[in-house]
Amino acid sequence: MSDNRAIGVFDSGLGGLTVAREIMKLLPNENIVYFGDTGRVPYGTKGRETIRKYALQDEQFLLSHNVKMIVAACGTVSSVAADTAEALPVPFVEVVSHSVRAAVKATKNGKIGILATTATINSGAHKKQILKLLPKAEVVEASGTLLVPIVEEGWTSIDDAVAIETLRRYLKPMVDARIDTLILGCTHFPVLSSIIRNVLGNGVTLINMGEATANAIDKMLKAGNSLNDGKKTAEYKFYASDKTKSFEKTVKILLGNYDKNFHIEQVDIEKV
Repeated sequence: MSDNRAIGVFDSGLGGLTVAREIMKLLPNENIVYFGDTGRVPYGTKGRETIRKYALQDEQFLLSHNVKMIVAACGTVSSVAADTAEALPVPFVEVVSHSVRAAVKATKNGKIGILATTATINSGAHKKQILKLLPKAEVVEASGTLLVPIVEEGWTSIDDAVAIETLRRYLKPMVDARIDTLILGCTHFPVLSSIIRNVLGNGVTLINMGEATANAIDKMLKAGNSLNDGKKTAEYKFYASDKTKSFEKTVKILLGNYDKNFHIEQVDIEKV
């Protein structure tokens, strides 16, 4: 059996493209429909009920495209509003639990860092799940508020002074605590991996939410005999609620080599 319907992926903006990229890399036959709520980004600074409302609208939009699975590529939605998936008619995948399992498996000294948005940190989702799996773990958290705009400005090169100094400040408590594993709890952050490694040292394992989530999707589709049969070239459809001046630059930064033939359609999410 196979299921050639697309995998639906949504995020508060374009950061979720790093999750889509990992899915494309691991599952090249799978069709993808991506929605980025760029008109209302960021979700990470908003209240719980607003985040839930937006997540429900995003999910309904993807369902209108007859997707076989919905992936909340947003760390904030995964932390604060994963319960919106309870009524969905298709499987739902969030990014928190899979990254937590990967971190717990990777750590050797039980000291795990979490670098995420304010809403994700305040939710305590990562920390609660880590301590459930590893009760004696030491968890060090940091809200990387300035990192999303830094990525979208393109200040991501390994020698960028602004990115380096900002990360040094955010990561200092983790360096002091001598963590050996760091969860990159926002989809923008993998782009900064090289700088983060330099700040923390090569002995720290970085957990990419997109990679951990793609691995989980692979296992779920195989278990359900729902992989695309690969008879046709995979199709990628991208939608956004707003298109900014820096849009194309941000897409290139986040999608990397997968930005070829990228075309995005703007939609009014409030009317879905």
